[in-house]
Amino acid sequence: MNAPNCQCQTPEQLVGFGFRGWLAGYEYQSVAFWEMVWHAYVAALGSTHAKLAVSDLSSWIRTIKHTTCRSIIILPTECHHFCKDECLAISIIAACQHNQCPALHSCAHALLGSFEVDVMLNEASGFAKLLAENGQYLKLSSSCNVNNDDNCRYSTLTHH
Repeated sequence: MNAPNCQCQTPEQLVGFGFRGWLAGYEYQSVAFWEMVWHAYVAALGSTHAKLAVSDLSSWIRTIKHTTCRSIIILPTECHHFCKDECLAISIIAACQHNQCPALHSCAHALLGSFEVDVMLNEASGFAKLLAENGQYLKLSSSCNVNNDDNCRYSTLTHH
C-alpha cells in the first residue's frame, strides 16, 4: 500500500483520511502513513493546530484499536471514497460536534462491535471539539445510516 499525499477539501475528508491513514500506519507498521496524515492536517490547519489535532486523532484511534471487538476495515489510502467503517468514524465526529446522542451511540456501537463505547466517545469528543475550535465543522448531515453497506458519500479526495 502506498502513502500518497492528500489534500482534504472538507472536514469530513480530513477526518476520514486521518482515520484511514492512522490505522494504515498501525496495520502496515509504517510511519509513512502517519507522515501523510500529518501533512494533510498541516495543509488544513497549520502546523501549530495540526500538532494538537493529530495528537487527539492518535489518541482516538489508539482507543478504537484497544476497545474494538471486531476488525476495522479501511480502504487503501489512494482510494477516493470511504468504506462503511470510515463513514462511521466520520459520523461519530459529526455527531459529537452536533450533540446527536442517538446517532453517536449507534455509530460507535457499529464501529466497535460493542456497547462499551464510553472511553472511545470521550476521545472522539475531544478530537471533535478541537476540530470545531479550528473551523473544521462537519455537517449535521454527515451522520450516515449504520445499516447502509454502500460506500459513504464523502468522495473526491485529491491526491498529489
